[in-house]
Amino acid sequence: MQKQLTAIIEREGNGYVSLCPELDIASQGDTIEEARINLREALELFFETASPAEIQTRLHTEVYVTQVEVAVG
Repeated sequence: MQKQLTAIIEREGNGYVSLCPELDIASQGDTIEEARINLREALELFFETASPAEIQTRLHTEVYVTQVEVAVG
């Protein structure tokens, strides 16, 4: 079974941090692609080892990624 999840990747220092907000699982890598691959591996490991109850508790089914405009200064 395949599941589509969100990956948010941002630069941090000399590398990249990747986050899946649906499960609050993060990883990192030296490149964007490495961070994405490492996140996928972390997610697959989570699904292999977590109980169905833990998956249900952690899984957020509605996640919205958007931008907001704010006044600065």
